[in-house]
Amino acid sequence: MGAGFSELPAGTTVGGAVRAVRAALADATEGALAEARLLVGHVAGLDLTGLVVGAEREIAAADLATLSELVRRRLAGEPVQRLIGEAWFFGRRFRLSAETLIPRPDTEVLVDAVLARLEGVANPVVADIGVGSGAILVSLLAERGDMIGVGVDVSADALATARANAQALGVGTRATWVRGSWVEPLGGGRFAAIVSNPPYIASAEIAGLDAEVRLFDPPAALDGGADGLAAYRALAATMAERLEPGGLVALEIGFDQGAAVVRLLAEAGFMAIDVLPDLAGRDRVVIAHGGGCAE
Repeated sequence: MGAGFSELPAGTTVGGAVRAVRAALADATEGALAEARLLVGHVAGLDLTGLVVGAEREIAAADLATLSELVRRRLAGEPVQRLIGEAWFFGRRFRLSAETLIPRPDTEVLVDAVLARLEGVANPVVADIGVGSGAILVSLLAERGDMIGVGVDVSADALATARANAQALGVGTRATWVRGSWVEPLGGGRFAAIVSNPPYIASAEIAGLDAEVRLFDPPAALDGGADGLAAYRALAATMAERLEPGGLVALEIGFDQGAAVVRLLAEAGFMAIDVLPDLAGRDRVVIAHGGGCAE
């Protein structure tokens, strides 16, 4: 379907481009108008207000060719966030790269939960394992001006992206970025909280994922091993020794993994374990505390 999209003609205005792209996407994606505005705004360098105010402005021929190619790629299944290289999370714009996941609204549940549970903790130091674009850690730092963060990832590309997002959003001076696997790069540090959105898809299930995820998200950020729990085993076995007494753990999980992850954490000695739902009411975040918790 994407290959058949016609080039937008010379003289196409901003408003005309939005209408044409919306019509092209209408049968292929929900939210066609929103996506059309994102694509046209990206190419024309306009925000939502600019799209309205500049609706009669003609788009340069080279930009029309770029826009037409982006529409064809979108019709072929590529997520609009990949096409424009950025996504919104917790009210902020995050740049993406090839080795970072697109941050999704359900993950905001984790950020909200950590902020609520650290409300009475002064100057907390937080570690994010598998930091990706930095969406979780940077959001936490942006919401808490007294917080310091450490982001860990095996990918140099992801760390560079997270660092750039932290700088762009004004929290770069309060973040440190370390390359490595799981909590090992944290050394002997102790943290008020450790957070993670690790890979949690069972290896055999990846082939059945929606094309937008299967073809365009980084495989290493999806593959959770044979049963999808490999990351949680590694984290459960090592996080407690990196926490302050009673420190917090917050992990994103697959919708059917709540009981299994609760069991792993309980066996590792964590306490006050709770499972929080996402926006659709499905299990999405497991919260727990290390030893010394007063709850």
